[in-house]
Amino acid sequence: MAAIEYLRTDPDLPPVGVVDRSPITPAKKAIFAGIGVLGAIAWAILALARGENVNAVWIVIAAVCTYVIAYRFYARYIEWKITKPRDDLATPAEILENGKDYMPMDRRVLYGHHFAAIAGAGPLVGPVLAAQMGYLPGTIWIVVGVVFAGAVQDYLVLWASTKRRGRSLGQMARDELGVVGGVAAIIAILVIMMILLAVLALVVVNALGASPWGVFSIGMTIPIALFMGVYLRYLRPGKVGEVSVIGNALLLLAIVGGGWVSETGWGESWFTLSTTTIAWLLIAYGFVASVLPVWLLLAPRDYLSTFMKIGTIGLLAIGILVTMPVLEAPAVSSFATAGNGPAFAGSLFPFLFITIACGALSGFHSLVSSGTTPKLLEKESHARMIGYGGMLMESFVAVMAIITASIIDQHLYFGMNAPGSLTGNSAETAAAYTNSLGISGPPATAADFAQVASDVGEKSIVSRTGGAPTLAVGISQVFSEFLGGASMKSFWYHFAIMFEALFILTTIDAGTRVARFLVSDALGNFGGPMRKFKDPSWRVGAWLCSLLVVAAWGSILLMGVGDPFGGINALYPLFGIANQLLAAVALTVILVILVKKGLTKYAWIPGIPLVWDLVVTMTASWQKIFSADPKLGYWKQHSLCQAAADAGKGCLTAKPDQVETAIRNTFIQGTLSIVFAVLVLIVAVVGAVVWVRALRVGGSETTESPEEPSKIFAPSGFVATAAEREVQKQWDELIAAGTVRAPGAARVGAERSS
Repeated sequence: MAAIEYLRTDPDLPPVGVVDRSPITPAKKAIFAGIGVLGAIAWAILALARGENVNAVWIVIAAVCTYVIAYRFYARYIEWKITKPRDDLATPAEILENGKDYMPMDRRVLYGHHFAAIAGAGPLVGPVLAAQMGYLPGTIWIVVGVVFAGAVQDYLVLWASTKRRGRSLGQMARDELGVVGGVAAIIAILVIMMILLAVLALVVVNALGASPWGVFSIGMTIPIALFMGVYLRYLRPGKVGEVSVIGNALLLLAIVGGGWVSETGWGESWFTLSTTTIAWLLIAYGFVASVLPVWLLLAPRDYLSTFMKIGTIGLLAIGILVTMPVLEAPAVSSFATAGNGPAFAGSLFPFLFITIACGALSGFHSLVSSGTTPKLLEKESHARMIGYGGMLMESFVAVMAIITASIIDQHLYFGMNAPGSLTGNSAETAAAYTNSLGISGPPATAADFAQVASDVGEKSIVSRTGGAPTLAVGISQVFSEFLGGASMKSFWYHFAIMFEALFILTTIDAGTRVARFLVSDALGNFGGPMRKFKDPSWRVGAWLCSLLVVAAWGSILLMGVGDPFGGINALYPLFGIANQLLAAVALTVILVILVKKGLTKYAWIPGIPLVWDLVVTMTASWQKIFSADPKLGYWKQHSLCQAAADAGKGCLTAKPDQVETAIRNTFIQGTLSIVFAVLVLIVAVVGAVVWVRALRVGGSETTESPEEPSKIFAPSGFVATAAEREVQKQWDELIAAGTVRAPGAARVGAERSS
């Protein structure tokens, strides 16, 4: 058999795909062997070296080497044994192209959209908080977890959805698990989704509140994205390189311009907005981004923000390699076993794996992989690069986050991440508190905290909880050491805050659209007149479902903004558990699909992470529901506050006039913990029953959609091979002659009706 195979579906057209079966060369084998050895050395140093001389560079090396080996071999193994992509088959994007939700999108643009959609607050905030347990446990979970759990889930969900016309996770659960399991999955997914979106939105609102620079710069990404969408759709179809250069230049101009505008009187007046105003603007943006054609705003904006996301993280990695900072955090801290850490309560197992809610494994990603991405996938072969590769990139973001939290002074770290009830919200009391923790290094002073605040242009950095400010301090420390010096710390700090807000915002717009698809699929199951909702591009349904979605998460967001002690803040501790429970639903559906297809011998690939995820989440849920420790148990907190209300006293950190709010919040937390756990257990049990039934009969009927031949071409990898470039030239000539249309280009007067 020839090493290069050309796939044809029409004798009058050039090939629609190129398959390269060339064996790996000895030189490449030597390179991969060298990468493997270097990675093993890095892991050995991290695992065995102790003291204050472990360099952060070894974390970067260990992570990158692991990613390279995993993508080249483990992801390829999954491709060979399970997904088996065929580029001569049309994807849903080609079959159902309508210029709104379905359309073939350039693999590079789609990679940017997918990465921007999945990479939200989790890989930035979770690892920062988890650093209280030391740098080693979190690093191991982030890197090993993504290889065998997170990237596997994202890739296989994308594959399964693509084979089913881009069906949502909820609908796939309904189709594969039956009525009981499907309904439980749909309810769990929708409720969890609203909480996740509201929490992410609140992080953005708090980051942009009273920040004219951030509001202006992030606001400008919207018209820039609209321009890019029109450019690729109508002006210069297929010219991704051109629009990337233009968009990147405009983005940099918007960032620099934001700093200039914020220093003017009119800029400060126009763009200094209250958190309530920002919340309403965010709700409106979520609705508009959900109903507009995907090519016009959502995809180009996410692609644009990816430049900033990957660029900043890449620059941070270079900065670490250049400055070679020493890890101030211990490999494993005393809080890992004691479970009394100030950033969050609970021991290493299970709460480390809950706190790092993204970066290693994230249920939210399964919604994107079965939401917008499969409706835009140009070729089946792109799924590995976008699904598995996109998740590896997010994991690298999480690695950078845990490094930045581990290289700053540990007194500063705990002074920023401990709540005000412990630090006293002043530099003097924060210094006294952190000195009482037994942290290594010289004692902290009030002047130390004041100096850091002055360096980054803030009045105070004490108890700036949530992880984002800590990450910004770490980024400013690294960047200032090799880009501009100490005088630039304030600039880099505020740049990092804006970067984080942009990071999270792109998850909200894509998440709202994904939730719209979920609601549309769910309503379509009722049949009759509701069957029209089965078409996700039906305009009336799109508007109604989008309105329902933004009303749900928007109302929770406004509660949190209006009452920081209650509302969404009461739900924040559930963020990690809910996210990982969602991953259990996704992995259950994938496991059932594999068994039904007769691929039982490879069921361990999603099966192992599923079992681990269920053990972690159910243990965490049990402790949150039944623990007698008021730092952990929701119902214990509830009973204490109820007793305090009867006595007219305060409870925990709540003052007497806040006790009723605390009672309501702990009731919501405890109730939702029970509901989530029960729903996911139902899904898991039903999945096991279906799995056993299919196993006995050697598989069952597939729910995959009928295959159709492809009529378009695209290179399979990020960079086209020589053979692919030759084929691309043939297609370009036909496109230039008007014989065929470029994938994703406008169908002038001939777009399919939706």
